[in-house]
Amino acid sequence: MDLVLTEEQVMIRDSAAEVLAQQSASADVRRAIARHAGYDAALWQTVAAELGWCGLSVPEHAGGAGLGATALVLLMEQLGARLACVPYFGTAVLAAQALARCTGDPAEADADEGSEEAVRWLARIAAGETRAALAIGHAAPSDAGECQAVSVEAHETPDGFRLSGTLAAVLDGVMADLLLVPARLANNDSGEIALFAVETAQAGVARTPLATLDTTRAFAGIVLDDVQVMPAACLARGVAVRRALTETAWLAALGLAAEQLGGAQQCLDLTLAYTAERVQFGRAIASFQAVKHRCAEMLVAVEAARSAVLGAAAAWDAAQGVPTAALYADIAVAKASANDAFRFCAQEAIQLHGGVGFTWEYDPQLYFKRAQASGALFGSTSQLYGWLAGHVIDGASGNAAVEPTSAAALAGANA
Repeated sequence: MDLVLTEEQVMIRDSAAEVLAQQSASADVRRAIARHAGYDAALWQTVAAELGWCGLSVPEHAGGAGLGATALVLLMEQLGARLACVPYFGTAVLAAQALARCTGDPAEADADEGSEEAVRWLARIAAGETRAALAIGHAAPSDAGECQAVSVEAHETPDGFRLSGTLAAVLDGVMADLLLVPARLANNDSGEIALFAVETAQAGVARTPLATLDTTRAFAGIVLDDVQVMPAACLARGVAVRRALTETAWLAALGLAAEQLGGAQQCLDLTLAYTAERVQFGRAIASFQAVKHRCAEMLVAVEAARSAVLGAAAAWDAAQGVPTAALYADIAVAKASANDAFRFCAQEAIQLHGGVGFTWEYDPQLYFKRAQASGALFGSTSQLYGWLAGHVIDGASGNAAVEPTSAAALAGANA
């Protein structure tokens, strides 16, 4: 597979790095944490409204650039490197990708109301006019389509639907203007799941910010109390919802892996800068062999994760909207590699900063908290390796079918 970046992709990566270095420096992040609960409104205005980053991977028929997964992960890497306090992940990765899978085929003249509503919201996201959140669980992506954690019920009425239920922890839900809520249809004997678009300004929507380990990323507990929505707010039902949530969760795992990669790289960069300045016994500690070895181990972990993330992104783009089990396996490896690389680099950064590494005045502790929190979102390393060990890819047909197997059988097949 050709992993050489195009000129356009390099430009996206470099311009994002330049903007975020100027507007999401350490002082900006700390200010957003202290004053605005981890939300930088000025930075969001820049990246969403002025630069149009939210439309990067939105389909062209909905007003986006349609640039694919590789461009998205390059941008997510830079956002992760600077711990950018903006709801980009919840809006442009989770919500936008779920909406994109509810738009149907724009070439079809009989597109339903839900498809038209999804296109309308996608256009607003691409224009930077709407912050959005997808109310799904954050466990292994392979579980997303099962919808076992759906806690909202939708009662169909002559005027539309009424939604009631509690959403325990919604990523980027604190500042979202739009919620995408999977709900179980109470009037349906089969317990069918539907996906609804709910504006947070509506009566009956109550949000509570949650205190979490990672203060640079906001979560909210949300209660829906008999919220009335129009028929068009039902974006998809049944199998279409399960497919949309599954594909979105896997792409979210890839996007989060890219963000973790950026954080790991920044931990290495911070450590190299500090060890070059810190003097012991009349010389910079960066000259000590033991320090060099530990920094080299950090570099190896970062580069291994980078190869896995970019390889999975290229495979996603090559799949052209038809995900396979082999592609999901690539993403599982990328996310597991990023989990381990970020955690290792963050803890090494603290250790190599010495006695000040864990203090509030220095940044490694911020990255360590992000590493710990992100490692539990959309697949921990053990969950992802467990999924890989329990499935064998049907390589002959190249389809999305998987067969359960033992870890020993998988090891034998790989050998």
